[in-house]
Amino acid sequence: MTYYESTGHLLLTPVDREAPARVERLRELGLGERADAELDAFARKVADALAAPYAGINFINEERQFFAGLHHAAGAPASGYPARVLARDHGYCPHVVVRRRALVLEDVRDFARFAGNAVVDESGVRSYVGAPLTDRRGIVLGTVCAVDVVPRRWGLAGLATTKALAAELVALVHEREDRREARRGDELRSEERPADRCG
Repeated sequence: MTYYESTGHLLLTPVDREAPARVERLRELGLGERADAELDAFARKVADALAAPYAGINFINEERQFFAGLHHAAGAPASGYPARVLARDHGYCPHVVVRRRALVLEDVRDFARFAGNAVVDESGVRSYVGAPLTDRRGIVLGTVCAVDVVPRRWGLAGLATTKALAAELVALVHEREDRREARRGDELRSEERPADRCG
């Protein structure tokens, strides 16, 4: 991952060379363009499992991030986060996608690389945990993530839970894809059958 350009300045958002392949794959899977009730429910499951006020299922393209699954716990602070759509330079999911591995930030202000991110001042985000959604082709589609507006210790248990939930969600995505492919196969076979003829 490249954090520095030739100028030597710290980049808030890492260079994402896999974005074109990811965009094509997301289009194939029908993900990342609209809110999804099943993914909203999964985001709630993530929030519950991690006891977090906010959780999301985030798909990232070349221009933006889209939370197809989103949960904001009742009574959570009205921080303005998360929104369905974020710019690529907001938040920490783009780092997870490019790193291809989970990221835990107990207090984002402890890390110079992350402390200046727009979500800190604009939305009050103080802690983050996220894991990549890596599909059967090895493409990182996005993330499962949770955030809080106060510093918190996610711990090894929180990290393990996030990674397990990411694996569970990838399996769900693959099941959807398999069902869709099976339907297409049935439709093709139906079209290939000769028309019934009256005797």
